[in-house]
Amino acid sequence: MRVFKFGGASVKDANAVKNVVHVLQTTGYSNVLIVVSAMGKTTNALEKIVALYLDQDADYKRSIQNLKQYHFEILTSLFDHKQHPVFKKAENLFNDLETTLTRNKSRQYNYIYDQVVSYGELLSTIIISEYLNNNGFANEWLDAREMIKTDNSYRDAEVDWEHTQQIILDTVNKKTLTVTQGFIASDQNNFTTTLGREGSDYTAGIFAYCLGADSVSIWKDVPGVLNGDPRVFENTKLLSHVSYEEAIELAFYGASVIHPKTIQPLQRKEIPLYVKSFLHPDTEGTSVKKGQPLDPYMPCYIVKKNQTLVSLSSIDFSFIVEENISDIFKLFHQYHIKVDLIQNSAISFSVCLDDKFNHLEDLLNTLKARFKVAYNKNVSLYTIRHFTDDAIVSLEKNKEILLKQITRETYQMVSKE
Repeated sequence: MRVFKFGGASVKDANAVKNVVHVLQTTGYSNVLIVVSAMGKTTNALEKIVALYLDQDADYKRSIQNLKQYHFEILTSLFDHKQHPVFKKAENLFNDLETTLTRNKSRQYNYIYDQVVSYGELLSTIIISEYLNNNGFANEWLDAREMIKTDNSYRDAEVDWEHTQQIILDTVNKKTLTVTQGFIASDQNNFTTTLGREGSDYTAGIFAYCLGADSVSIWKDVPGVLNGDPRVFENTKLLSHVSYEEAIELAFYGASVIHPKTIQPLQRKEIPLYVKSFLHPDTEGTSVKKGQPLDPYMPCYIVKKNQTLVSLSSIDFSFIVEENISDIFKLFHQYHIKVDLIQNSAISFSVCLDDKFNHLEDLLNTLKARFKVAYNKNVSLYTIRHFTDDAIVSLEKNKEILLKQITRETYQMVSKE
């Protein structure tokens, strides 16, 4: 049993969908479960629809029609005639989306987000499943929401592993080709939940763990895991072998190729992960396995943008001690703020924060009641794993550095964008 994951870039248009067939022809497709993301920038478009809807801007309906046109252009390129059942299935999903928003009574952003954004994956998987069937790749389409069960922490749900594993084992036929969605799940009341932005990799890890898969392959628009994002860093190189531990470190610091939660379920059952090019499926790519050293051994560069650097100091010049720090972290947890870097002295405490749920202003107002608060928004956090002196000099060139920190294997720097 193998699990394949295709991201948005690998199914962004009709030619990309046709390339999925090429990948399956190259690798074989028996005993395969395919996890698929929304097509191209569909998730971004759906997020915009949510924002317009909550602002009571009638333009959200026009945005839905634009998204519909995008998907139907892909359908028209993939299928010979509009009488094919897939057109009706797609039409029904867009009707459901509009009905969901019309009937909705909630004003909770996270809840509405999950109910709306999930349509991206439903649309992409129906299109791909029908296209595969049309081209001799018989498959079963399954709704991930009926198999992956979570709590009701909308936009960042926690998986109920025991319940999920039982449902998956009872539902998935390991001997056939299966198509399902990444990113989406449901709570105990069957309301849609999501697993965090870019969570389709995590979905692949969940299915692999529950099914005891032989491997997971993530198909990307890059040759594999590189030692830096080629859109940001020059002369990046392919990492052939990475250990689970190293992959978790890279993901934690913000490497975009692998979702941070993906590795943990795979590591527990020692299921290998392969990151490969969907344009060149016969190449080796990167393997992530237990205990294998980083090969080639070199500095790995990571950047996280749109961060906020917050510095706290005590109002009366008293020490920032364990009790204060404990209270501060309780607030980070309460406001769902991710901490990416920590540095403290006797009377000050600095953190680089990722405000993915837009709760920063509420957090800062709460902190100002107890501390002197200074902050810089829109900063970038750079990380070098396995740094060298030359790597640090090169990275710091022409940057206004606000904070930096060095440990045995990791260099980090916060700079203004």
